[in-house]
Amino acid sequence: MNIQVTDESGEFALPRSRAANERLHAVIPGGAHTYAKGDDQYPENLAPVISHGRGAHVWDIDGNRYVEYGSGLRSVSLGHAHPRVLEAVRRELDRGSNFVRPSIVEVEAAERFLATVPTAEMVKFAKNGSDVTTAAVRLARAVTGRPRVAVCGDHPFFSVDDWFIGTTPMSAGIPAAITELTVAFPYGDLAATEELLTRYQDEVACLILEPAGHTEPPPGYLAGLRELADRHGCVLIFDEMITGFRWSEAGAQGLYGVVPDLSTFGKALGNGFAVSALAGRRDLMERGGLRHSGDRVFLLSTTHGAETHSLAAAMAVQTTYVEEGITARLHALGERLAAGVREAAAGMGVGDHLVVRGRASNLVFATLDENRQPSQRYRTLFLRQLLAGGVLAPSFVVSSALDDADIDRTVDVVAGACAVYRKALDAADPTPWLAGRPVKPVFRRLA
Repeated sequence: MNIQVTDESGEFALPRSRAANERLHAVIPGGAHTYAKGDDQYPENLAPVISHGRGAHVWDIDGNRYVEYGSGLRSVSLGHAHPRVLEAVRRELDRGSNFVRPSIVEVEAAERFLATVPTAEMVKFAKNGSDVTTAAVRLARAVTGRPRVAVCGDHPFFSVDDWFIGTTPMSAGIPAAITELTVAFPYGDLAATEELLTRYQDEVACLILEPAGHTEPPPGYLAGLRELADRHGCVLIFDEMITGFRWSEAGAQGLYGVVPDLSTFGKALGNGFAVSALAGRRDLMERGGLRHSGDRVFLLSTTHGAETHSLAAAMAVQTTYVEEGITARLHALGERLAAGVREAAAGMGVGDHLVVRGRASNLVFATLDENRQPSQRYRTLFLRQLLAGGVLAPSFVVSSALDDADIDRTVDVVAGACAVYRKALDAADPTPWLAGRPVKPVFRRLA
């Protein structure tokens, strides 16, 4: 694994990464361009700064190699520097990346997307998930004439824009009048959702949710939401940023057979290249176009949304998923990993404290304390041990570039981490194994 022990005490350390993190904080608020990548999400002084990646591995600037999970916050599902994607990108780079009129690549990419996600009738591309989810909300408000947005309160993130961020602990700078227009409903509870829609009768423009998360939808739930949205006259929006491709090539809507009015895709769509998509019913989407007689909706208008190389990457990703059965491979890898981690945790007597959750293609883990309550301190302990063993794993979300040897190596490192976890549980105090402050939640009011 080429892990280097660099400090005088013999403990794993990252001196170059530590210095680079100081440089990052000096010029970038938060030290990263995504809060989930911040060094506060890692044990103190053990936040590696990445040099490069290939396949399922990344190297930090200290020279250490890691098996990586959750690659690019779930965006790099084929592995880093995937050859089919890079080949498609390179072909376009020599032809120009952005023009004053649409390129032929735009229509080819749209047609490819709609063939892959046949439940949608039109699509518009952008660069990030927040832009397309906000566009979906704006469109829903326009077509219904209603002000309120109903979000699934059990799902962690929808957009950086005010309508959502105002509902989080990081709501500074967002007027209360905007936040008050966003209301929440619980996942899996149709009765509570209907009560919400009745309470705000004729005020709710849309229901927006991830169609699935760390648990499978209860039987009939998504179909029940579809019926509720129809009966109450609101727009049903599926946020498929994570479920898109990882659940099936056509997203969760393709797997579960429930068609939303609008849906949003990103992350896996570009395998790390910046591309996202808003897709949905023609009669709704066309309100942001030029071929209708109603008031125009400013749907999406982005200078870089149609960069040719990113759209070429998206087409290559979709082709690879379909031709190589990537979704099935992700599930097989995830099942092998989950079984190994659970066996290792049980073998060390911490099976009730290190808990693997989620669909096999989208695994996360929970770290529970001696009272079986979620614990950031035990998460810190666990992450320290993984990093020292050459595993970079803020989650256990797999990429298709992993192989059996990577999984086996990960399980071995997890077993060693669980042995330390057991010692901390026996002491009822993980502090001696933290070597610094605990990791912190992303959404919090104070730094």
